[in-house]
Amino acid sequence: MVMDHSRAPVLEALHAYHTTGQTPFTPPGHKQGRGADPRVRSVLGDAVFRSDVLAISGLDDRSSSGGVLRRAEALMADAVGAQHTFFSTCGSSLSVKAAMLAVAGPHEKLLVGRDVHKSVVSGLVLAGIRPVWVDPRWDRDRHLAHPPAAAAFRAAFDEHPDARGALVTTPTPYGTCSDLGAIARVCHERGRPLIVDEAWGAHLPFHPRLPTWAMDAGADVCVTSVHKMGSGLEQGSVFHLQGDLIAPEVLRSRADLLGTTSPSVLVYAALDGWRRQMVEYGRALYDDALALAESVRSAIEAIDGMHVHGRSDFCGPGRSNDLDPLQIMIDVSALGTTGYRVNDWAREHHRVNLHTADHRRINAQLTHADDHRTAEALLGALGDVSDHAAELRTAPGIEVPSPPGLRLEQATLPRDAYFGPVEHVPWRRAAGRICAEVLTPYPPGIPAALPGEVLGREVMEYLRSGVDAGMVVPDAADPEVKSVRVVRGD
Repeated sequence: MVMDHSRAPVLEALHAYHTTGQTPFTPPGHKQGRGADPRVRSVLGDAVFRSDVLAISGLDDRSSSGGVLRRAEALMADAVGAQHTFFSTCGSSLSVKAAMLAVAGPHEKLLVGRDVHKSVVSGLVLAGIRPVWVDPRWDRDRHLAHPPAAAAFRAAFDEHPDARGALVTTPTPYGTCSDLGAIARVCHERGRPLIVDEAWGAHLPFHPRLPTWAMDAGADVCVTSVHKMGSGLEQGSVFHLQGDLIAPEVLRSRADLLGTTSPSVLVYAALDGWRRQMVEYGRALYDDALALAESVRSAIEAIDGMHVHGRSDFCGPGRSNDLDPLQIMIDVSALGTTGYRVNDWAREHHRVNLHTADHRRINAQLTHADDHRTAEALLGALGDVSDHAAELRTAPGIEVPSPPGLRLEQATLPRDAYFGPVEHVPWRRAAGRICAEVLTPYPPGIPAALPGEVLGREVMEYLRSGVDAGMVVPDAADPEVKSVRVVRGD
């Protein structure tokens, strides 16, 4: 059946709600903004409150007979070539947990790339899943982890044939991509599903010069944050399903178990409108975005002390399979400072907000929304950073672990360590103890240590020196990492 992608069911239903003069005696209590504080409305705008309506007995009737959400999800699935699509207004952090719960249950094994986002670790804690960690490939020269290889997943399945499936993150926050086709084949040879946390890949289906997206590569479930690289509002996420290894009703049930009973119609509407925008104009929009990215990359490379990572740095044997050119990763180590200092300086002096920063890199994320004006703002800020590099060279050094030092032993289930009896110990006495919390430099949000892992001296020195140098570890019980939560008496 040919679907009409000029339609946007959620937006159309919202328009009908307004034009038919509905009078709500339901939540939300602001009643179309009439009860909202005028000071709040002056900042958020009346349109936000006017479109913040109840999904059931509001956007649709009590029994959802209009099928508004169902039709919007079907259009999204058709747009990207999936069999089923589910909307989420709780971000991909919920979506990836739902996918994990659809594949593995308590005490069952799941192969997981160790470079996962902290939301995956939260899923392990909540579900009691036993992770079998698959190691990324460590780049000693650039102090960077590339996604795990298909051979590593094959070896993990050989050692753990009872694993229920596998989970891989691609693209990473650094824009690097796995060989998803090869990993999917490894899984399917064993009749096991592949979950892909593709939170950074909402745009991938809509242009042939972007990396292959998960459904085309054969993944069973793909989780995407439309708010990251698309036009969705914050928390706007979709997860796609294909094949027969996971039943759609099971995946929907797991999402319902975790999700809100009060979904945001604003978020639904933005997801619906973004799908229509991409089907109708995505190719042209990304023609322009890719051309802009190419020119921005060249201009930054010409700035003294800055190097833009490209395919020659990140792709090839022993490294990543592909690279998203819209994620512009810039090595600033030649300036004699850290990415943290550069990030803060650009915001303070130029009101330019960069994204991921680490001990030697910064990241500028381009999307279809950028243009020559935003590019000029970025280039002006980075050029000024280079001119003022001497002012940024007082940053403390960071003790970056060796590859063996990064790899911590998983001694207990994450759930058991997280919910078990704990105590706080000074960071210098934490080595050898079992971690009972998630220690995550953010962004990008990849845990350096997680519940159940045996803490090592190198990781502790990395976190402690990193905080002194500007690293943010927001979820730690002690954000300065001067003390750590560990399992009591281990």
